[in-house]
Amino acid sequence: MAPLRSDARELAWAARMRASLEGDEAAYRSLLGEIGRAIRPTVRAAFARARLGDGDIEDVMQETLLAIHLKRQTWDPAQKLTPWVLAITRHKVVDALRRRGLRRTEPIEDFEAALAAPEAADPHARSDVERLMESLSPRARDIVRSISLEEQSISATAMRLGMTEVAVRVALHRALKALGAAWKASGS
Repeated sequence: MAPLRSDARELAWAARMRASLEGDEAAYRSLLGEIGRAIRPTVRAAFARARLGDGDIEDVMQETLLAIHLKRQTWDPAQKLTPWVLAITRHKVVDALRRRGLRRTEPIEDFEAALAAPEAADPHARSDVERLMESLSPRARDIVRSISLEEQSISATAMRLGMTEVAVRVALHRALKALGAAWKASGS
């Protein structure tokens, strides 16, 4: 992955992410737009290195932005945002390459310093998620759980449920919108 290094960009992105976590939707939209524009060349370069066309780039972009949206609460404001964004991007590119039957290996030397010890799970957060998930229909709950929590691909989820990938994407989008509304209504 090509680095997205710019101290000014890092500071601006981090400030917008903090504002978005506090409910500033305009800052969040702006941040996602900038992240999308910044990572597109990175995704395109990864596909070029794998000698693949541009056909799946937009899908990877959407999956990356969706993952950032779903996982934004996991970002530690004490850490830089750009490496977090690049890690998500890298994982989504690798997922796309795997779906095409390609494998990429990463050297494991020096990863120990980059890996943080897992934090103890907050039992209240998990119960809040489960409570909110109960507001969804069983199929929508299954789709969200499969893609967002179990990190299964859209195509695998579609195949398992006997749906098209487009139908799964639409159902996921609607379910996430419903979860957002339920979360907002709960005052969490």
